Amino acid sequence: MLTDSSRLRDFPTLQGITYLNTAAESIPPLGVGEALQAYWKDKTRGMRGREGHFAAVENCREISAKMLGLNTDEVSFCSCSSEAYNLLASALNLSAEDEVVVTDLDFPAGATPWLRAVQPPRVRLWKATEGELKATELASLLNEKTKLVQVSLISFFNGHRIAWTALHESVRKLAPNALISVDITQAFGRVELNCPGADILISSTHKWTLGVHGGCIIGVPKQNAQRLTTHAGGWYHLSNAFDADRFDRAVTKPGALSFSVGMPNFAALYALNAALRYVDDVGVAAISAHADPLVKELYEGLIALGLKPMCPLHADLKTGIIAFMHERSGEIHAALEKADVHVMHSAGRIRLAVHGYNTRADVRRALEVLRGCVA
Repeated sequence: MLTDSSRLRDFPTLQGITYLNTAAESIPPLGVGEALQAYWKDKTRGMRGREGHFAAVENCREISAKMLGLNTDEVSFCSCSSEAYNLLASALNLSAEDEVVVTDLDFPAGATPWLRAVQPPRVRLWKATEGELKATELASLLNEKTKLVQVSLISFFNGHRIAWTALHESVRKLAPNALISVDITQAFGRVELNCPGADILISSTHKWTLGVHGGCIIGVPKQNAQRLTTHAGGWYHLSNAFDADRFDRAVTKPGALSFSVGMPNFAALYALNAALRYVDDVGVAAISAHADPLVKELYEGLIALGLKPMCPLHADLKTGIIAFMHERSGEIHAALEKADVHVMHSAGRIRLAVHGYNTRADVRRALEVLRGCVA
C-alpha cells in the first residue's frame, strides 16, 4: 500500500488537505498527468500521432479487460456513462409492452433513458428500505415482460452496496428474459467487484479509477454480444465504414465494440491507461484492505456523534462511501470547507468517500470538525 512518502510523491496536492470526495472527483496520480502530456506530444505530430493514439486505446483496453475479468474484445469505450446507457437503450430497442426495473439509489444516467424513449417501456421502481435494496422486495417487480434490471453495484447516493447473489438469483429465476446492467462507477478501482453473471458493466473514468473526464468503460461478455449490439449511427463501430457498400448497409461490430461509435477520446484513454495500471500495481485488494477499516472507523464515528448514516455498513459488502442527512447540512459543509476537509454536499446530504490514498488522519480530522459542528 502507499507509504507516506509515496503518497506525497504520487499525489502531492493531497498535502495539507483532507480529501474525502473521490466519489465525485478523484485526484489522479502524477503519472496520469504524464500520460496526458504523452497524448499532447503525439497530437502535435499530426496524422503520424495516430499510431500512438490507437496504441493507447488498445493498451487501455488490455488493462481494463484484465481488471474486469473479461477478454479484450469484450471491452470498449465511449465518452461517459450517459452515452453508454443511451446506446444500451438503442441495443435493446424496447417497446411499450416491455418492462425495465430501476432503483431509487441509481444515478440518473442509468435510470432516465427508459423514460425518454420514443416508445417507453414500463418502468418499475425498486425502492430502498432504510437505505438498502432488498431482493425480497424486488421479486414482485419481476416477470416474463422484464427485459432489463438496472442497478448500481454501489450507490452514488448513500454508498449502499447491493447484495449481488440474491439479486442475480432473483432475476434469473423470476425474469427469464431480463438482462442485468450494472453501473460499477462507484466500485471500480476501489473494491473487488464480485458480480459474476452481470450482462453489461458500465463505469465512468474520473472517480475511483483515478482517470479524467471524457471516458467510460463498457464490458459485455461474448454470450451477450448479439443482444447487446447497438443500433447507433457512426463509423468507428462499423466493420464496413469505408467499404464500397457503405451507403447500402451498415455492418456493426458486435457487443461491447458497438458502443464505440466515433473517434475515441484519446486523451481520456491515455489517462485511463495510466490510471488503471497505477491502481492495478497497488492492487484493488490492497486498496480495499487499507481503506475498508477507515470506512468502518468513519461510520462508527458518525454514529458516536449522533449522525445517522443513510444505510447500514455490512462487513461483507465493501464500499468506499458513507453519507448522512442533516437539517444544517449547509452549515456543516461550510465548516468542513473552512477546515480544508473536502466532501460532497447536495440537497441536505453530506457524502464522504475513502480511497486508497486516504489515511486514518483524514478520517479523524473529518470527525474532529464534525464534532465541533454538532456539539
